Amino acid sequence: MEEKKQQETIIQPRDQVIVRTSVIGILTNVFLAAFKAFVGIVSNSIAVILDAVNNLSDALSSIITIVGTKLASKLPDKKHPFGYGRIEYLSAMIVSGIVLYAGITSAVESVKKIIHPEEAEYSVLSLVIIAVAIVVKLALGRYVKAQGEKVNSGSLIASGSDASFDAILSASVLVSAIIFLVTGVSLEAYVGVVISGFIIKSGIEMMTDTLDDILGRRADRETTTRIKQLLNEEPEVQGAFDLILYNYGPDRDYASVHLQLPDTMTVREVDALTRRVETKVLKETGVILTGVGVYSSNTEDTEAARIQNDVRRKVLSHDWAVQFHGFYIDTEKKEMRFDVVMSFDIRPKEGLKTLYAEIQKAYPDYAIQIAPDVDVSVTD
Repeated sequence: MEEKKQQETIIQPRDQVIVRTSVIGILTNVFLAAFKAFVGIVSNSIAVILDAVNNLSDALSSIITIVGTKLASKLPDKKHPFGYGRIEYLSAMIVSGIVLYAGITSAVESVKKIIHPEEAEYSVLSLVIIAVAIVVKLALGRYVKAQGEKVNSGSLIASGSDASFDAILSASVLVSAIIFLVTGVSLEAYVGVVISGFIIKSGIEMMTDTLDDILGRRADRETTTRIKQLLNEEPEVQGAFDLILYNYGPDRDYASVHLQLPDTMTVREVDALTRRVETKVLKETGVILTGVGVYSSNTEDTEAARIQNDVRRKVLSHDWAVQFHGFYIDTEKKEMRFDVVMSFDIRPKEGLKTLYAEIQKAYPDYAIQIAPDVDVSVTD
């Protein structure tokens, strides 16, 4: 019960920031869309109308962000023990789809205007409204992006960047209008195509970036380096390996790791160490260590040390062998085991076949066990 209350206090402020920022974005974009639509219809400008449509899509995106945030903030339950944080990624995917759709429809309308041109009629008032909209959009973009970085919200950061970019596109509309008034040359349909292209590009980038989050991307190097540093600070730890981070939404990271420990440690000592490092990592990084595995390290047998150095040299002679760890050998029973992190340049089966052949040839009397690991968060 106490843990549930703590989760509520952590989640609530972040939700409030996202919702408040999104509401501000919705109201601003609706007003901008209304003014631009009015200017576009009165002046018969397809570029201004498309700019208004872009603002409406931004408002709709903010609504979806709010809904996604509210759903994602639901606390873990029996059906979803890791919570609903990943819903934010789905809402971001929907937002990117809306942006992409708006870009494609805008492109179609702009091309129609190029094929069947219609002359626009700009007034001083319409130019002033567009100029004010540019300033407002720039300010909104900076504010939304700053709030998104503050609470680690991918949706807000994307919306803020999109708003700043929209201001640049609106500026291009303003420039084309001024050029038309000065020279009589109408570029607005072509500007509409350019705006559409940038909107489509933005939608595709948002979609691929969100897809990376859903599929699972490589853990942040700074975070993994810091976690390994914290673990290696413990005097008993001879190395931290196989660190894997599992993301269940923004600021919801879990991890597992293997620690190389002396074979002289007792279970009681390992248990105390495990609890200590779990608390330290959570406090320093916010990452929850859900599993801590152990590799035992030979501490006294000099023959074992000699063999280990020889095997390490043989394994790391291959470019695709990124890391060698977890080595343990029983010289009496003639058993040897170790882990090898392989890069994505080789198939695990192919790498294992090569290593087994080489090590078995060098130590034919030993039963050898090699565990292949994936290059997930190697930083050393």
